[in-house]
Amino acid sequence: MARKAARLTEAEAVVRPILEAVRARGDRALLEYARKFDGLTRKTVRVPEAELESAFEKLSPEFLRAMQTAARNIRAFAERQMPREWSMQLRPGLRSGQIVRPLHAVAAYIPAGRYPLPSTLMMTAIPAQVAGVENVCVACPKPVTEVYGVARWLNLRNVFQMGGAQAIAAFAFGTGAVPRVDRIVGPGNIYVAAAKKLLAGEVGIDFVAGPTEILMVAADGDPRYLAADMLAQAEHDADASAVLLTPSKRLAGEVAKEIAAQLQGLPTAPVARKSIARNSAIVLVSSLEEALDLANRFAPEHLSIPDETLLSRVKHAGSVFVGPFSPEAAGDYASGPNHVLPTGGAARQRGGLSVNDYLKVISVQELNRACLARLAPAITTLARAEGLEAHARSIEARISASRGKPKPAYETARS
Repeated sequence: MARKAARLTEAEAVVRPILEAVRARGDRALLEYARKFDGLTRKTVRVPEAELESAFEKLSPEFLRAMQTAARNIRAFAERQMPREWSMQLRPGLRSGQIVRPLHAVAAYIPAGRYPLPSTLMMTAIPAQVAGVENVCVACPKPVTEVYGVARWLNLRNVFQMGGAQAIAAFAFGTGAVPRVDRIVGPGNIYVAAAKKLLAGEVGIDFVAGPTEILMVAADGDPRYLAADMLAQAEHDADASAVLLTPSKRLAGEVAKEIAAQLQGLPTAPVARKSIARNSAIVLVSSLEEALDLANRFAPEHLSIPDETLLSRVKHAGSVFVGPFSPEAAGDYASGPNHVLPTGGAARQRGGLSVNDYLKVISVQELNRACLARLAPAITTLARAEGLEAHARSIEARISASRGKPKPAYETARS
């Protein structure tokens, strides 16, 4: 159950000079790194609108239909997540509530390494649009037709060909070509993760992501489905992890055989085979209850369970997939819930990316004179217990004035 520790410390040492160079030299440093690492040939990292338009025109009708289906479900799910504004009278004379406001600018980092990820652009940008973010920026290190085409379809104009730590730094500090943003979201390699970790606080981030993972719980079921789901996770990269917990020795053996069989002829088998060998397992447990206890200790990015009766036992998971016809791949693309999820145990602290990551919930309070007078003894007593005399006096000044009483002693002395 022990994860491989991400080599973040080593990566931080590599990216720290890059962050400082972009902070100090802005676009000049950014262009140097973009040409060196991302193959940039134009004079700016900004992708021209004509290039986005051209990419959109190259999208196949089949891709367009798939994109529209996925976007519709992602948008509907994000809209349902929106927190509501409210205001109510909690006590006589005391009205309080909350208002909801979007962040001004956010950036979505879209990897383009082994696999281009237009789905990640939809998962990161659409909730931001639902939230009402005015400026949604996109960074992608390579010119990927599908990514650029989706950006154009979503009417995203601030698209930049840049990647790695330099992209994170550009959004965190702002340069001449790249605006400073309030939050950076989206997955990336270990150098992107290290940069986000180092800059958290100067800019908001979603979380520091590590290798992708799935933990599956099953006592029976079709071994073909279970094996296929494990391989779907394993093909991401050699550090990915796929674990099955089962009380059935028969099922364990059948799934193991299926994995071996399905690897034959799988185009991504060279990657998946390494992930299965290095980081994956089929573990025999005494019961489904023990399996859920282990799952909660692991706090997986993706958790697959056989039916909804186990859902009440789930405490820690990025996203839960219930039943034999809810494969993780459905969540990756088109079912609606976000696929940008916490890894490495971070699901103990938070769930996946949501519309709430792009919002501020701002509290509001309004007291009338009578209510303030009723609360005054509690406020002044607590303020003086903390040694904050001016806090107490700010209340007493109002109480004295409203009652037409003489000024407090400190005001009389000052006069």
